Amino acid sequence: MATKNIESMIKALSALDCTDMYQNDFLLTWDKKADEIGATFVVAELLRALREKGISSRVFDSGLGISIFRDQSTRTRFSYASACNLLGLAVQDFDEGKSQVAHGETVRETANMISFMADVIGIRDDMYIGKGNAYMREVSQAVAEGYRDGVLEQRPTLVNLQCDIDHPTQSMADMLHLINQFGGVENLKGKKIAMSWAYSPSYGKPLSVPQGVVGLMTRFGMDVTLAHPEGYEIMPEVEEVAKANAKVGGGSFTRTNSMQDAFEGAHIVYPKSWASFSAMEKRTDLYGADDFDGIDALEKELLAQNAEHKDWTCTEDLMKTTDQGKALYMHCLPADITGVSCAEGEVEASVFDRYRVPQYKEASFKPYVIAAMIFLAKMQHPAETLEQMAENGMPRVFG
Repeated sequence: MATKNIESMIKALSALDCTDMYQNDFLLTWDKKADEIGATFVVAELLRALREKGISSRVFDSGLGISIFRDQSTRTRFSYASACNLLGLAVQDFDEGKSQVAHGETVRETANMISFMADVIGIRDDMYIGKGNAYMREVSQAVAEGYRDGVLEQRPTLVNLQCDIDHPTQSMADMLHLINQFGGVENLKGKKIAMSWAYSPSYGKPLSVPQGVVGLMTRFGMDVTLAHPEGYEIMPEVEEVAKANAKVGGGSFTRTNSMQDAFEGAHIVYPKSWASFSAMEKRTDLYGADDFDGIDALEKELLAQNAEHKDWTCTEDLMKTTDQGKALYMHCLPADITGVSCAEGEVEASVFDRYRVPQYKEASFKPYVIAAMIFLAKMQHPAETLEQMAENGMPRVFG
């Protein structure tokens, strides 16, 4: 990837109003203004350009990035660690099983105890509807109070590494990938993206990826189509966000129960399995009641429901119906690949393999997006700080 012009990007950043991001959290993309989203993209590109030129971007000499993962993760976990390291922060995982949480320690107490020298807390809590984002906001409120009361020397920034509502680091990385693939954000206007449900032999995949995609891509004048079988609806309030964003952005948001209709003429396709909003609500209630028999029964029910839609898969024939038969295939990974990771899954092996390198590039933007979210929350004058870093040219590697 060619190093972009650092000076012009710093100038572009200076023209954006991102003052409200300072000392603030990044929890939902639709809570952020257009300039703030744009600033995050520009800073991510700047941090990447500095690293490509071998210039250090360690704005911290010490400090911690706390990570709290309540679900399994590969890309996001390592992206968060890479982002913290890029800025000079060490990373400490918080394992609730090895803490006093099991002994009744409250969220308020835990949040303050882990934050004495923490500059950022990254949280992934995506499994239960109505819980994940609420937990993040409870932690945010606790550390804000700790800072106000003089317990904490700094107010740690909260970064949503995936919750029950949104996956902002993923959707922002996806969007930055599209900006680069299509040669600029202005070239995305009018482009059709199919965010489609796809068959998976597992159940209970979070709603936050499709919700994050429709909640963000609709802001850029794109024609966003959400496709899923009946019964796999996302949160209605997120659909309303997508509709409102499309109206402001000049694009469109439509929903269909046909994968074929969604792929027809699409420039970008994003076939991905997820559980329905109603099923995720039911699972949350069952776990809350410790009804493990009910959970087992629900899992069997949902797997059977999934199996009724095995034809919802990204095939070579379906890809031929896209724009010139060359739509960009995207996935947050790991994908359920037919004949590779499962007998039948979200995508045919030949389609996945043909787009393997672009998918890896898609994932490569996530560390820089997370680093940008942290940077904008901790640097009061981000453009000036980046300009000074570029001028100083402190080498990342000596020798």
